[in-house]
Amino acid sequence: MDTQALLQEAQNFQAENKEQLDAFKSRFLGKKGVLNDLFANMKHVAPESRKSYGQEVNAIKQAAEEKITQYTALFENSDSKSTPDIDHSLPGNWMPVGSMHPVTLVRNEILEIFSKIGFSVAEGPEIEDDWHNFSALNFPPEHPARDMQDTFFMDHEAAFALRTHTSSVQVRIMENHKPPIRITAPGRVYRNEAISARAHCLFHQVEGLYIDKNVSFADLKQTLLHFAKEMFGAESQIRLRPSYFPFTEPSAEMDVSCNICSGEGCNVCKHTGWLEIMGCGMVDPQVLSNCGIDPETYSGYAFGMGVERIAMLKYSIKDLRLFFENDVKFLKQFGNG
Repeated sequence: MDTQALLQEAQNFQAENKEQLDAFKSRFLGKKGVLNDLFANMKHVAPESRKSYGQEVNAIKQAAEEKITQYTALFENSDSKSTPDIDHSLPGNWMPVGSMHPVTLVRNEILEIFSKIGFSVAEGPEIEDDWHNFSALNFPPEHPARDMQDTFFMDHEAAFALRTHTSSVQVRIMENHKPPIRITAPGRVYRNEAISARAHCLFHQVEGLYIDKNVSFADLKQTLLHFAKEMFGAESQIRLRPSYFPFTEPSAEMDVSCNICSGEGCNVCKHTGWLEIMGCGMVDPQVLSNCGIDPETYSGYAFGMGVERIAMLKYSIKDLRLFFENDVKFLKQFGNG
């Protein structure tokens, strides 16, 4: 082989792409490349010429390796430049975020409405003893609400249960605070009921309590009218129907004018123009006595509403179960998620 010609070929080599470089590398440095043949031919060279022959072969090898190193770096730099530069000072890509659950939105709105007229928020345990959940609220032992069909009891003696209402929070507040008392009590409650479009074994309540001197039923009515107008619109009206609760006397169910048909009658309000949203009444004097408050000096009112019920009316939702199914398409309607 003509070593001088091979040296010139290696020195003059130019590559336009990686394929040409790979072919050059294979020709000179591959297992069947010319350098292997040149080194194998060393044994056929006369002893006195082997030194110069070896120098010529090494020169070819060095020239080939330099070209390979040069073009390898060139092509790698070219590939890296084809990728657009990233400005790390720019904000990252937008990622979708979750949204507030409609029950949470409505609960917060209810609490905000009452906070603006002086009600603070109070909370209590979800597992309650008999006294705070029943006895202090005038539920005698034979009362139907104590039946297993309504309550999730935690033991065979029925000494503890998952609270059936947040009225237990009101009892704890009355026991440990002197009037005046003005609180709302939000939280989860549990009833042993069949799950349907209008009922669930788990739901949320917001209850309210106001105790002071000379509190009257008129105060209760004005407070609830204010709430209805803030929640459902300035044109909303309310009506109070006589009812019965063990812990209030007198007691009433409160209806609000249907915000879907503006009181004219529709399928949602069963063509009555009214929608029931809560129970209320004046705190029974015996409940005040049970909690250590003198009913001869103080009076008060209480009310309680289901948050899911208010949310169904506010957002025109017809199935209560939607609040618990975690359907992303449903939940996305209430925020930016």
